[in-house]
Amino acid sequence: MKEKRKSMLSVFKEKKSEWLILPGVFMLGIVFFFLTMSNVHTETYDLDRFSIASETIRSPITIEDEQETVRKTRETVQSIPDRFDISDEITNEQINFAEEIFDAILTIEEDNKLDVDKENQDQDKLIPLTEQEKVQRLKMLLSDEISSVINDQTLMQLMQIPIEDREAGQKLLVDSLEQTLNNGVRTENLQSAISTVKENIKYSTINEDLKVPLNKLTEFLVVENSFFDVEQTMEARKEAASNVEPVVIRAGEVIVREGQTITNEVYENLELVGVLDKQRNVFPIIGLILFIILVCSIIAYELHLMNRNNNLDRAKIITVLIVTFLAVSIMKIVSLFTIEYNELYYIVPIATSSLLLKLLINERLALIMAALYAILGSIIFNGEIAGYLNAEAGVYLFFSQVSSIYFLMNVKDKTSILKSGFGITVVNIASVLLFIFLSFEKYALQDLLVHSGFAVVSAVLSSVLAIGLLPFFETGLNILSDVKLLQLSSPNQPLLKKILTEAPGTYHHSIMVANLSESACEAIGANGLLARVGAYYHDIGKTVKPHYFIENQLSIRNPHDFIDPSESARIIINHPYDGAELLKKYNMPKEIIDIAIQHHGTSLVKFFYYKEKENNKYVKESDFRYPGPKPQTKEAAIISISDSIEAAVRSLKEPTEEKIEEIVSSIIQDRMTDGQLDESPLTLKELKLIQKTTCEALKGIFHSRIQYPIKEAK
Repeated sequence: MKEKRKSMLSVFKEKKSEWLILPGVFMLGIVFFFLTMSNVHTETYDLDRFSIASETIRSPITIEDEQETVRKTRETVQSIPDRFDISDEITNEQINFAEEIFDAILTIEEDNKLDVDKENQDQDKLIPLTEQEKVQRLKMLLSDEISSVINDQTLMQLMQIPIEDREAGQKLLVDSLEQTLNNGVRTENLQSAISTVKENIKYSTINEDLKVPLNKLTEFLVVENSFFDVEQTMEARKEAASNVEPVVIRAGEVIVREGQTITNEVYENLELVGVLDKQRNVFPIIGLILFIILVCSIIAYELHLMNRNNNLDRAKIITVLIVTFLAVSIMKIVSLFTIEYNELYYIVPIATSSLLLKLLINERLALIMAALYAILGSIIFNGEIAGYLNAEAGVYLFFSQVSSIYFLMNVKDKTSILKSGFGITVVNIASVLLFIFLSFEKYALQDLLVHSGFAVVSAVLSSVLAIGLLPFFETGLNILSDVKLLQLSSPNQPLLKKILTEAPGTYHHSIMVANLSESACEAIGANGLLARVGAYYHDIGKTVKPHYFIENQLSIRNPHDFIDPSESARIIINHPYDGAELLKKYNMPKEIIDIAIQHHGTSLVKFFYYKEKENNKYVKESDFRYPGPKPQTKEAAIISISDSIEAAVRSLKEPTEEKIEEIVSSIIQDRMTDGQLDESPLTLKELKLIQKTTCEALKGIFHSRIQYPIKEAK
């Protein structure tokens, strides 16, 4: 009998899937490489100078054209004019010379007037000064710089001008001189500066006799006062050179269009970006390999964590491989029809992958894979330009997937997927509008409608494909999803009908265990729906011999009264494994089968053990224990506890709150002491919460009722 049980256990024993992770991820890496190689591989061309381009060639990289940058810098530096320093000292000196001349003439005239007045008062008449004498006296008052240059004729002409006209001429000369000198007079423009002042004099309204001497003074007063400043010039040129932007050939920029002549400049650009040299092609491939290794490492690590927590099997690994292959392949196919301006990646139903991964595996893996798919999409939709990532495509694909995960909250049936499609639609359209409004380009209303239409189609396709592909994974790979759990919980399921008709007491017991298990699982964050459905089927093995279980013994004698305790124990112990065989026959999910096998663990069938011990003191306890295995998951452990608690509480004639709390506490303590929970991930804190939740649920079920009076017969 033991060998038979061991052979049965070997069939249902959980298989570790660690060895499948590395080959599966390696296969994904190969797929990633071949689907994205064209997006990073640089095509090279055999071209000659001055030939005609047979196709449009774009730059595969972003690189600086150093020669063009040097040429641009040189032209910029050469365009900077020389810097000159205007000497204020010379300017002020020349203006002072002009004022000195007119002030000296005024002084001579005033002195001469005094002499005349004195002559009229003096009895002895004095001889008045001649014009030449006045000039000589004037030259004695003037500085040597002036008197040595200005001739007597010019000074005499100035002195002959009436004072009012001379003052107007003085103002005109000083203003023109000041303006000209302040603008700077260099050697090369000295004559033009003199001509400018003379022009001002020529076309002024001053006395005509005054213009000639003023022109002579101009030739003396307008001098060079602006000198070349080496430091300022070098600093200005250095600043200009530093402000020159490098000439950069951007990735994706057209080097030459189809039909154009490959000039010497174009040929040099083609050579610069490496499309004429095959040696550079190896570096993008190396970068792609490193990227794929990183992506595959993340996937392998996440699968390893799931396997360590007993949440991974071969079917889930295959699911990840298939979903990933479909997601990347669809993106690659769409990219083949994507051109520069149609932005067809908006139509990719990428949210299908995240919907399937969340429904079939878990939310964490769906989120991580969503990020990886988005990064792969940014490479696939890069227009096959090496080194370029389409960030807009990556962000759109990521938002679309995250929205599908967020809006798929409570799965009641497959219509929940369609409802989440509405949320995906809103997020997709919002993403499209985001990119349009952030762009500097102007979009026509037609483009806006087309891109929004792509977003809507993407959301609808994602929902429809998820609904269409879900049964394939559920049936073909026998994966348990919330949708399938809801289907299995239907009373119309053949096995549930079998329990109801053949073992009605067991059916009622299973319903009660399901209620207790679901509330306990939800309290600690476990899968309440899995616990409920697992509880429905956990005692399906009792239908093999239903009358040997007390809940089904209605108005009949207990058949155990007529057989040996060891035989009774064998029948009782076999029911989890009989149930597992039956569940396997009906292709039930592995999780449900595991719960059926594990819900008694290696516990002792105490009643028949002690009954046998009364007649045989050498009886072995191991012969009266379930072979196991012990509960491996939180859901299986909680069903194991709830199964015992429900049976114990149901046996109470008058269940009170105190008795319920005592029984629940003692059963949980007994399970812990017997080591039945050692292999489950339940913590002491969670067990406390399970105890509290179970007591509250039982008190609600076995609440006190009003005792209605019985009407006596008259």
